Amino acid sequence: MKVRKEVLWVTVVMCALGAVSCNSTKKSATKKSSSDSRFIEGMVISRAALSSNVANTGSMKIKNFTPASSNLENAALWQFKYAQLLDVRVETVLNTDLFRFIEDWWGTPYVYGGKNKNGVDCSGFANSLLNTVFKVSSGGSSAQLYDKSKKVNNGQMREGDLVFFKTNGTSVSHVGVYLVNDKFVHASTSSGVMISDLNESYWKKYYVGGGRVE
Repeated sequence: MKVRKEVLWVTVVMCALGAVSCNSTKKSATKKSSSDSRFIEGMVISRAALSSNVANTGSMKIKNFTPASSNLENAALWQFKYAQLLDVRVETVLNTDLFRFIEDWWGTPYVYGGKNKNGVDCSGFANSLLNTVFKVSSGGSSAQLYDKSKKVNNGQMREGDLVFFKTNGTSVSHVGVYLVNDKFVHASTSSGVMISDLNESYWKKYYVGGGRVE
């Protein structure tokens, strides 16, 4: 019931802000456009509106908003978006720097060897996120990151850890950054920078394990 109330509250806020267009469009697995982020079924918010909210009000609103808080009116719009994507409670989405970074890179196309917003590969994105958000000096390919990381099991995984996959069936060939609730952000070859779930059949099939670069 509480989750339903939160979603209803989100709907009212978004429509009031004029940033949301409510329609009957179904969820789609197709690639998101660079201008829109579809994150709740039937709701669309422009990247410009969200980025402005994160940059200008996110830090201010988050000051009085903690995991123990029940005052949802103090939450910023980006917190509702990523709470939906991660399937967690809104009051647990608190890392402004992390989600600003993800939002800024969201949908960037996959380009092998790429390291900027014109195109990035999985290791380029993971290294940039670790360097920028977590101030961890890292570099190298997904296989190199795997070799030098401290291995952690799923029960020990925390925000900022790495998740590795053998998508080619022989060696580590893909890396993502763990978020929470088995979700990770990565540069996928099909849809670019996005959030996926370790429990999805494809990722479950190729998952090697988690690692921590310190």
